[in-house]
Amino acid sequence: MLELTFEPVIQPIHWPIFSNAEVEVYMKREDTIHPFVSGNKWRKLKYVLADAREKEKTTLVSFGGAYSNHLVALACAGAMYGFKTMAFVRGEKVSNHMLGLCVTWGMELLFVSREAYKNKQQLFDSNAHQDWYFIDEGGKGELAMKGCEEILNNVDGFTHVACAIGTGTTFAGLAKAAIKKGIHADGICVLKGAEALNIEIEASVGHKHSWTVHHQFHEGGYAKTSPQLFDFMDDFAQQTGILLDQVYTAKMVRAVIELTQQGYYKKGDKILLIHTGGLLGSLSRYA
Repeated sequence: MLELTFEPVIQPIHWPIFSNAEVEVYMKREDTIHPFVSGNKWRKLKYVLADAREKEKTTLVSFGGAYSNHLVALACAGAMYGFKTMAFVRGEKVSNHMLGLCVTWGMELLFVSREAYKNKQQLFDSNAHQDWYFIDEGGKGELAMKGCEEILNNVDGFTHVACAIGTGTTFAGLAKAAIKKGIHADGICVLKGAEALNIEIEASVGHKHSWTVHHQFHEGGYAKTSPQLFDFMDDFAQQTGILLDQVYTAKMVRAVIELTQQGYYKKGDKILLIHTGGLLGSLSRYA
């Protein structure tokens, strides 16, 4: 089995609202697994890479936008484990630090129209060679979910675990693992109008009373930001030393703070926040 051996630390989060509510909050620093294949990116890729190797595929092919952390992680992991990599990139041809890293690790980039991008399987099938291996956008899939279950390995004693939701793959894996440990899973959806994700998650996880998806904290929709969000990210970094990204983890942490204020979390609860990485795309705000 392919492995990255570093075990993420669990860091206590000291914040006045948590102290006032008498809840304990910690963060599992999945962002520290690897500089580029970090957070849920490695969890999603671990069993995919093993499956590709077992099937003797040589080229990993995936999909993403111009600022995709998934594509950066795939390019790096492919180079580390001896695969060629290729990506269909949504939209017009652009250059940025994320795609530049992908190219540095040898990834071939194919820019396609937004209309063509809607049918990823057709894009793959119409171009595929027999040694290509299909990986859905963001790494979504059953093998990725299996890898995300391992986020809770060696984790016990918590009443709740919280993470951000995009495709739902990470949260579904997390929720499956949480159920076995008697932990309630809270997902913070960063997409606007994505209530249908609940149906997909229930189909994968079941036990709908053991997890909750909160849809009210997207702050305008996917990748939408505000000066208040950036101010919070800076404040959190200064108070904890932890950088958050504006697309996922910042909205998740803000949501947990607000839920605590609303009384959703009760006195004595012990909450584990999952830092899913994705910091590379956020660095552009400091340029």
